[in-house]
Amino acid sequence: MNCIIIDDEEMARAIIEKMIENTPQLNLLQEFSNAISAIKFLNQNEVDLIFLDIHMPDFTGFDFIQTIKNPPKIILITSDKNFAIEAFEYECIADYLVKPITEDRFQKAVQKVNASPLPPTATAINKTAGEDNANEFYINIDRRLIKIEFALVNIVEAKGDYIHIKTDNKNYVVHSTLKKIEDKLPENLFLKVHRSFIINIKKIIDIEDNSVLIGKEVIPVSRANRPDLMKRLNLL
Repeated sequence: MNCIIIDDEEMARAIIEKMIENTPQLNLLQEFSNAISAIKFLNQNEVDLIFLDIHMPDFTGFDFIQTIKNPPKIILITSDKNFAIEAFEYECIADYLVKPITEDRFQKAVQKVNASPLPPTATAINKTAGEDNANEFYINIDRRLIKIEFALVNIVEAKGDYIHIKTDNKNYVVHSTLKKIEDKLPENLFLKVHRSFIINIKKIIDIEDNSVLIGKEVIPVSRANRPDLMKRLNLL
């Protein structure tokens, strides 16, 4: 089973890593000191099991579970016994380990995972995201994941190493590239019209020469991208 560790304590990660090395059926892919980095990893990699700490700054283990749709099997790791009842309200949680963890207790937890069917992996979920995630995406702002509906986005503008995502009510700034954002946006709604701009074609108010009006902003349209824009319009 492919697995990852999420724990903000370096020593705790090292102990779990050693126990994983002693367990032939486990294959450690990566370890993380925070949940946000792990979420990004899960979007691109298949994971069957997560060893997850509950108490982490800013983003707890339970926050993490609630953020991930159809999470893989999870073994919770904590120094606090008081969350056991809450933990088993989640079907994905296979076991609850209290620090310090013994080798014997660790192996029993892994056996529980082996005895239960594995849920779909994160990568498999993303491949069928047309059903669950077709209308939204998440951005990381100050270590918080903020959900934005595609239909609410008017313009995506590249400025240096940052991307400005503009909606009717609010603008968001994230550290990314225009290409990376473009790959996440549905082609039926969005079109790159300039090296620095992607627009929601449903939000176009007016087109004049080599520019489009969206809200109160005039967006340039490059000569190379203009034919693609005209093809997408429902012209009478």
